[in-house]
This record gives sequence, C-alpha cells and structure tokens, in this order.
Amino acid sequence: MILAFKNGKTELKNFLAFLANSSFQSFPFYETVDYIVPVPLHWLRRFWRGYNQAAIIAKKLNHPTAQINTDLVRIRYTKSQAGMTGPAARARNVADAFAVRKGHSFEGKSICLIDDVKTTGATLNECAKTLKQAGASEVYALVLTVAGQKTE
Repeated sequence: MILAFKNGKTELKNFLAFLANSSFQSFPFYETVDYIVPVPLHWLRRFWRGYNQAAIIAKKLNHPTAQINTDLVRIRYTKSQAGMTGPAARARNVADAFAVRKGHSFEGKSICLIDDVKTTGATLNECAKTLKQAGASEVYALVLTVAGQKTE
C-alpha cells in the first residue's frame, strides 16, 4: 500500500493519514511537538513524482498547536535508497544531503519528522542530525512503515 501511495495512488492519503494520526496522537512526545517536518525530496525528484508523499501525510496530521515546517531542504540529488544494500551504503548516499534554509532556526524546538518508509534509518538520522545542528532540542520520527527488518 505504501509503495502504491509513493508511486501515484494518492487517493490512499486519507486512509494512511488516519493510521498515522492514530499513532501520532498516542506518542508520549505528541504534546511537546512544535513543528511537523516532512522529509524533503530533491526538487528534481519532486518534479518527476509530482508530489512529496511525506508532505501529504504531514499536512493531514492533526495537532492542536504544531505547525508544518518546510525549512529542512534536500540540497543534493541522491540515488533512490531502494535496492541499496546495507546501512553504510544508504548512509553514504544521504550524507550531507540536507540543510536548513538560510535565516531559519529550529532553536529549542521539538520536531516530529515524517517519512513514508524507514529501512535502515539513514535518511531520518541525517535529517535529525541537520535539525539538531540547527538548534532543535528534540527530534522524533513518525513513519508509515518499517521495511527490511528481520523477525525471528
């Protein structure tokens, strides 16, 4: 379902947003979130896809005070993480790929990053690192699904 949403089936947004909201509102950090920040796509990938799936979900989240913030940007085009083997390759792929818009600060703010899929966490970790360097006090993440986890 997530892959379908990511690849054009945007009509799934309401159902996926319902699930995301249910989780989000039950998190212990829910009350402390200042900003909801979708993981950004590079402008070229956003152009090809036509939308940012993380931004669609972020805009559908219900929170009494947190605002959507798009001051985290992807400054470098990266290969798709799909098909990359191993956490190290994924981490290298997204290293230094994000920045905070000039003149914008996350000083002292509590952030909830939104993404569609977490596999190794490389993208979320890189985004969190960038937000922390910009002054964020706390960075949490909400993802629609976790992939590639071995269960035993």
